[in-house]
Amino acid sequence: MALTIGVDVGGTKVAAGVVDDRGTILEKVRRPTPSTNPKETAETIAEVVELLKGKYAEVSAVGLGAAGFVDETRSTVLFAPNLAWREEPIREKVEHLVGLPVVVENDGNATAWGEAKFGAGRGENFLVLVALGTGIGGGIIINGELYRGRFGIGAEMGHFRVVPDGRRCGCGNRGCWEQYASGNALVHEARDLARVAPAMAGRLLELGGGRPEGISGPEVSQAAREGDKAALECFRTIAHWAGQGLADLSAILDPGAFIIGGGLSDAGDLLLDPIRVAFEEALTGRGHRPLPDIRIAELGSAAGIVGAADLARVRPLQDAAV
Repeated sequence: MALTIGVDVGGTKVAAGVVDDRGTILEKVRRPTPSTNPKETAETIAEVVELLKGKYAEVSAVGLGAAGFVDETRSTVLFAPNLAWREEPIREKVEHLVGLPVVVENDGNATAWGEAKFGAGRGENFLVLVALGTGIGGGIIINGELYRGRFGIGAEMGHFRVVPDGRRCGCGNRGCWEQYASGNALVHEARDLARVAPAMAGRLLELGGGRPEGISGPEVSQAAREGDKAALECFRTIAHWAGQGLADLSAILDPGAFIIGGGLSDAGDLLLDPIRVAFEEALTGRGHRPLPDIRIAELGSAAGIVGAADLARVRPLQDAAV
């Protein structure tokens, strides 16, 4: 049984797991991310790898899923918005510390690979993973292969612009998709509605402690599950933008399936049903082409670990064959 370690490196946590060749996580560990210190971040990654390696001596490689731009050689993080990584040669540093081959991949790409191999995308060679979380991440599988782009930084779909000169985005541009179809966008809609129509948003305000600023994603989801009209309206607004974005991606990529992950996917059909409606209304050539399936991701927060571990299993084999 081939074992590798997958590490999901985010702005707040480093989560790692030993993964077998069936995509099963045998054991996990987690540590806070020292996000402002690149040296300490590398040491934290090495710490969790060494801890797991000490229990599973047969581990053969490590995959790092990093929230940032990863170069075409899968070795350097060019830029990470929530980490102090700028042109960071993280593969070299971690390999030196742990003595194993290391592969670095964007976290959205690792998640897409995990879902494609072991989750909701099994059996589909053309798929797009869209992670609707705080922002929007994702990954693209074309003919069974992970699409990375010429410089390794493709599939940053949260930052294609849907509204010219629209809301300001953390990336520096305005009108990016994630400003209208993400978890942050859902909260923005709910708080805005509570400010301008407090009578309509009574339940949302109640859950938020009486203040629009107290409303967060879980409160909107709870109210929507209760059937609250204001919360359901917020979900429909987000779903409208999400569905339109998927239609644009479908026009370009023509996938067989869209896998919807991220925190918002926990809402299930509350989100998926209106997304499907908006998608079909916006799809070019609708009525005269096959429709891709739109389904919820299966692996949850484990997808990044599983995907990174499997990519580490594949890459050393490729390197050995060269």
